[in-house]
Amino acid sequence: MRRFRPLEPFTGWRRLAAQSWSAPDDSTVYAILDIPMSGSLAYMERVRAEHGVHVTPTHLVAKALALAMRRYPQLNGIVARGRIMLRDTVDMFIQVATEGGTDLAGVKISRVDERSVVDIARETEERVRRLRERRDQQVQRTKQLLDRIPLPILGPLMRTIAYMIYDLDIDLTRFGIVKDEFGSGMISNIGTFGVSTALAPLVPFSRTPVVLLLGQVEDRVVAEDGRPVVRPMISIGVTFDHRFMDGFQAGKMLQIFRGYLEDPAGHEGLAREAPPLAQATSGR
Repeated sequence: MRRFRPLEPFTGWRRLAAQSWSAPDDSTVYAILDIPMSGSLAYMERVRAEHGVHVTPTHLVAKALALAMRRYPQLNGIVARGRIMLRDTVDMFIQVATEGGTDLAGVKISRVDERSVVDIARETEERVRRLRERRDQQVQRTKQLLDRIPLPILGPLMRTIAYMIYDLDIDLTRFGIVKDEFGSGMISNIGTFGVSTALAPLVPFSRTPVVLLLGQVEDRVVAEDGRPVVRPMISIGVTFDHRFMDGFQAGKMLQIFRGYLEDPAGHEGLAREAPPLAQATSGR
């Protein structure tokens, strides 16, 4: 009797992921951050009321991480031919569930550190809608191509493409391959599935040095001035590449990251209206 059977249909991210990792032999560091969310929740509610934009914890975390990486840019890079090479912009890849939750995709938002959360939310919402409606032609072409590649060569091919793009700095856009498609960091909100805490692996071919998984915001008992109180909290699973930084830089970045999430209104300024989406994203 067969004890195992193949997953069908074997397509999309599942097919690619099976060819992406080998035995663990890397410099990955993991951490769990517990962040108070009272300030963020109040800010999101006010922004939704004043601007009509559905801002979520994902957008706030993307902005917080981007600000921390702008201040400490050594994490915003790749390892190419044994050297660390830094990116010129801070771009965030926001992962989303597609195909009714059976597959995984995402969108890269450019220059997140330079833009308002309202603008980030507007672009993300529009691009995710197009993605889920299969109207993103670039993504659809890429998925169809990957699904046609034979399994024995899929993993080696992805590693070869990554080497050509990052190590040799070859422009492959004429073949429909986007350069640095995943950007400076990956963010995924697993709290929407009722998950409180989780950690993710780094994706080798992406050359993205940090991945954040957001749990659900939930009331927890915490200590304040020696007394137990109930506060909304979120746990964020952080995975980063130790080759780019150590605990000192991580601690400094955490101060910026946490400070933003505890008081986004103080950083953003509710009186500032974001420019229209077409204007904000033109030329980027």
